[in-house]
Amino acid sequence: MKPLAALSPRAALATTALALAALTTVLALTLVFGGYFSDPVGLFWCYAACWVLFTVALLALRRVPARHVAWLIAAGAVAVTVTGLLGPPRTSTDSYRYAWDGRVQAAGVSPYDHTPQDQALGRLRDPWLFPTGAACEGPDLARIPHTGSAPHCTRINRPAVHTIYPPVAEAYFMAVDGLSPAGARHKPLQTGAALISLGVTGALLLILRRRGNDLHKAAYWAWCPAVPLEAVNNAHVDILGVLLAVTGLGLVASRALTRRAAGGVLIGAAIATKLMPAVVLPGALSGVRRVRDAAAVLLPAAAFVVLAYLPYVLLSHGSVFGYLGGYVEEEGYDDASAGSRYSLLRLVLPDTWAFPVLLAVVAGVSLYVMWRGDPRRPWSGALLVTGWSFALLTPGYSWYTLILIALVALDGRWEWLGISFAGAAVYVLGPTYDYGATLSSLAYGAATALVLVMTVIRRRTARDQAAVPAVAATAPVDERR
Repeated sequence: MKPLAALSPRAALATTALALAALTTVLALTLVFGGYFSDPVGLFWCYAACWVLFTVALLALRRVPARHVAWLIAAGAVAVTVTGLLGPPRTSTDSYRYAWDGRVQAAGVSPYDHTPQDQALGRLRDPWLFPTGAACEGPDLARIPHTGSAPHCTRINRPAVHTIYPPVAEAYFMAVDGLSPAGARHKPLQTGAALISLGVTGALLLILRRRGNDLHKAAYWAWCPAVPLEAVNNAHVDILGVLLAVTGLGLVASRALTRRAAGGVLIGAAIATKLMPAVVLPGALSGVRRVRDAAAVLLPAAAFVVLAYLPYVLLSHGSVFGYLGGYVEEEGYDDASAGSRYSLLRLVLPDTWAFPVLLAVVAGVSLYVMWRGDPRRPWSGALLVTGWSFALLTPGYSWYTLILIALVALDGRWEWLGISFAGAAVYVLGPTYDYGATLSSLAYGAATALVLVMTVIRRRTARDQAAVPAVAATAPVDERR
């Protein structure tokens, strides 16, 4: 068999199509695999197989003629994305909270005022989200207080706490609920996520084409296994934040202040969807030297966040930040010794130093990006800040890295995808290894090592390429011609 780099264009096209067909098949099998609680190791190997096929498809795509790339990426994106619709959420119960929050708002109640187990909203419960009796058997169901002998439970995780999601996410949940037919259950949220995911692919292709960049890079998002698994099947609302952030960065790359302001609005909307996209702000300010250029992005972003929260602040009796503080404590972000966060930093530093050092490193990278970054490529700086933030935070939830994958698709530095695979390994294998810091250190350590190695290789390659013209310019001229 020929190496992928030696394939003819026609053979490369056929190989890419075969790799995509195999990837789609394995994704479909993975999404019906029921091993998250019973066989997480087996599920992880399914994940790994998907990533191997993804890599093969990407390598073959490099040899495909440019005229075929856009339609091939789009067709592959549809095939890969649709696999996420093949069954109910497999490895996360977050979308059940989304469905509940949408239902609560449709009833005219603020989602921030009551917990799911609050009896004040008992009239909104149904057997799907709130099973009873024998249906309460299962590791993904949470018991709730009740009267009578039959057990009562819910599919919603953490039913005793208030919602954590920001206002744009809540508005999205309400919109999906309003558009959903009766009894639709999880499918509307998955369908909405699939459409948004394809929208991200379209936005990436459009931005890359307008900037004159290589369209092949869009496949890093369009075919990535994390997208159908986390964005579509588990229907994580992070996907909406990704679409808004990517589109916002595309506008910020313009020199026109009006476009930059529009980009700032979209980045603000992304932050008001999941907070995490705030990490792209330093990238949006790449190379900015004038105060008005920075203000054109920051002021609209901040204004949108404030205005988005305002209606919920006025209509709610409780805090619109919900369980945010409790979540930070629960995940160990405030106490490094409590879990597997900051695991790489804790290998070389005392636990109490981990968070301050993280802040210092991320601040340093952000300042570097804002001072030395290319304003025509704000996603490059955003990728640098986002990648190092995740590498040092070592989060336990793989869907957080969806924003990172989209930035890789804009920038092209594929090595950062290792951070996403590391997140998947930590999340899927967590139950087997008791969510320990060792697993997190191994996974994120390997991913970070890949980034460092590729950074050195890229710099050496760039230096060698820069030296070639200089050598040619000083070469002696043969005067005998």
